[in-house]
Amino acid sequence: MKFEINSVAETTQLGIKLGKLLNAGDIICLTGDLGTGKTHITKGIAKGLGIDETITSPTFTIVNEYDSGRLKLNHFDVYRVSDPDEVYAIGFDDYIFSDAVSVIEWANYIEEILPKDLLHIYIEKDLAKGEDYRKIILTPYGERYNYIKELTI
Repeated sequence: MKFEINSVAETTQLGIKLGKLLNAGDIICLTGDLGTGKTHITKGIAKGLGIDETITSPTFTIVNEYDSGRLKLNHFDVYRVSDPDEVYAIGFDDYIFSDAVSVIEWANYIEEILPKDLLHIYIEKDLAKGEDYRKIILTPYGERYNYIKELTI
């Protein structure tokens, strides 16, 4: 499923709509170049889950937990991880195999330890089409993510 986005607000709105569809235990893996909007879509997902806290990227802490919404959100940023064992050391399996929604920025850095069932979101910018233009591609792996067919912007 592919979306063409022309503003940060649209990126966040896509995240909000996705967040409203997410279920307990869902794993969302975000990839794309630096500055493409991974954190903006995560902020939208949090809003869609009903989380009203300020969402910040956990670049130095690896994971931030938010539990004020209809589902708990575990927000990972593994950009600075040099070895997947670092992620295991914080109890990665306990986080992602819980009833929380897990969003993992830079998931491609730890793909060898990710479960096979997940929703992959790739974000790409194309400056020739505008500074805020983004192509966002959602690819579900596993039957549980069939609900994304309902997603529209």
